[in-house]
Amino acid sequence: MAEEIERKFLVAGDGWQQAITGHKRLVQGYLSSNAKATVRIRIADDQRAVLTLKGPAEGISRAEFEYDVPLDDAWQMLGLAQPNVVEKTRYLVPHGGLTWEVDVFAGAHAGLIVAEVELDAVDQAIDMPDWAGREISHDDRYANASLARVPGVPSVDPDAA
Repeated sequence: MAEEIERKFLVAGDGWQQAITGHKRLVQGYLSSNAKATVRIRIADDQRAVLTLKGPAEGISRAEFEYDVPLDDAWQMLGLAQPNVVEKTRYLVPHGGLTWEVDVFAGAHAGLIVAEVELDAVDQAIDMPDWAGREISHDDRYANASLARVPGVPSVDPDAA
């Protein structure tokens, strides 16, 4: 089974910008999202399309399956997903031997910047960059499927750790 293990953080500061090694523009729509599975269509740089199925989260881990789909089909699926669509630019930022993905959201979520890092194990230690702020791995409001349903940037609880 394919598995995704990732941690997510709000970005605090712009120190990540000096280390960017690449970027791509992503538009992704959510065709279905419930407690058992999420089905997403993603188009990267108007050139490649991937259909992704994700299982329920168990901590920071969950099943994930991805399949390339023809671009024309993806645009039609994205139309079916409206208005549950997220737009962002993803920047690749190496730090501590891992590649961090910093997502700068646009459209209905402009102003939100989230960093995520994929891991090989749930208990893998990571070297935290100084620009990684509050961890949001377990805050469903920041899941892309949740963002697609609710426009705007989630409010931050000042008492949250």
